[in-house]
Amino acid sequence: MDKIVILDFGGQYCHLIARRIRDFGVCAEVMPSNTSAKLLLADKSVKGIILSGGARSVYEKDAPKFDREILNLHLPILGICYGHQLIAHLMGGKVVSGKSGEYGLTKLNIKNGEEILVRLGKSKNVWMNHRDIVAKLPKSFVSVASTEHSKTAAFVNKKQKIFGVQFHPEVSHTENGDQILKNFVIDICKCKKSWTSTLVAQDLIRETQKVIGNEKAIVGLSGGVDSSVATALVGKAIGKKLIAVYVDTGLMRDGETKFIERTFRKKKLNLKIVRAEKQFFRVLKGVISPEQKRKIIGKLFTDIFYKVAKKERAIFLIQGTIYSDRIESGLTKHSSKIKSHHNVGGLPKNLKMKLYEPLKDLYKDEVRKIASELGLPKEITVRQVFPGPGLAVRIIGEITPERVKIVRQAGKIVEEELRETEFWKNIWMSFAILLPIKSVGIQGDERSYKCPVVVRIVESRDVMTANFSKIPFSILEKISTRITNEVREVNRVVYDITNKPPATMEWE
Repeated sequence: MDKIVILDFGGQYCHLIARRIRDFGVCAEVMPSNTSAKLLLADKSVKGIILSGGARSVYEKDAPKFDREILNLHLPILGICYGHQLIAHLMGGKVVSGKSGEYGLTKLNIKNGEEILVRLGKSKNVWMNHRDIVAKLPKSFVSVASTEHSKTAAFVNKKQKIFGVQFHPEVSHTENGDQILKNFVIDICKCKKSWTSTLVAQDLIRETQKVIGNEKAIVGLSGGVDSSVATALVGKAIGKKLIAVYVDTGLMRDGETKFIERTFRKKKLNLKIVRAEKQFFRVLKGVISPEQKRKIIGKLFTDIFYKVAKKERAIFLIQGTIYSDRIESGLTKHSSKIKSHHNVGGLPKNLKMKLYEPLKDLYKDEVRKIASELGLPKEITVRQVFPGPGLAVRIIGEITPERVKIVRQAGKIVEEELRETEFWKNIWMSFAILLPIKSVGIQGDERSYKCPVVVRIVESRDVMTANFSKIPFSILEKISTRITNEVREVNRVVYDITNKPPATMEWE
């Protein structure tokens, strides 16, 4: 199977590159930035190499580098953002800090629409996320595109088949970004298409059988698509030796526990429901910090899982962790920590079980495809994303039963109203956030002093980037009216119009 290798320099979108390439039907594998040229040369399936973006500057003392012998492998190479700068720096060019950073959408002016930029026209809006720029190119390199602040926003070395782009073609905000990656993978590297969700599912089942063998395992089942797919995969691999554990934290969406019972009991799954609402509210009392919340929730989940595992004599803990959970938690060598996901940063270092995460290298939409491949019901495969820590990260400030009730009611109204519209099919997440303040209002001809609620509705392909949804004001007005009428503690509703980045999906 032809393969593209992506060297990981810690960029938030590194695995997104691999996901995009797999969309073309081509195998893509992420490897550490210090992977040796010898190792790559030994793998005859490797047809090209991509150097990812990263948060560092090429001049920093401990900035990640790559084995320079890779440049002599006679394989096509594409550098993206930090990778673009690093190629220029190591091959004799000059990288400097720009007078102005470029963050967000920027107009790319294409001077030479050949090879890497073929079929793109004269200009495109591209997604930038950098301050350093290539000020001087190495010998035999030519600039093929520019922006207002960067004379070399893309370069080419035709003889060595080395390419670089300062922007991120892998993110959905870049116009025709997929075409750039396709130009590299299909046209330049000559990769044949052979990657399918069927193959991924089969490989994961085989891997699970090999890892777990004849041992028993428990899986944390939340009802979301990730944990449901992990449960189905491992169930197919080890059968009755899998115990699914659903923890009712008191922080779940409306009617969630009944939904879990109804959906999974008929699957003849060995399902155990643990009601732990009082425990979660007790350990979260007085906690305000988002990081603390996530870690406390992660630890309590683990304690509960361990208790069940001990009783069942299971030694493996299965989690539906996906790649975006891990990268935002800063677990790759050079990546920045955005926030600790409860199922990553919340796990204790001395975990008493063996951890297995079959979906750890996949993105959400890939997981949805596998869900369909495994025959999971549509009510699972198309469910909106819900955070593992539940409503705890949709309440800014302290968690109390009263505040959970407010945000749950408001969130239910948001979903109910949107589900009846044509926009529902394109929405990735829609929910309410409760703020730790109060505002003056007028209700029933009297002064009110109550809580404001933020409504957030976003569209995304992969969770690493997202746009706020351009919902018509008439629909937003209906949502606002229902919330202020039906949720007694709320007198004001505001709409979040921030994309990701600079924001994250959730507020905490």
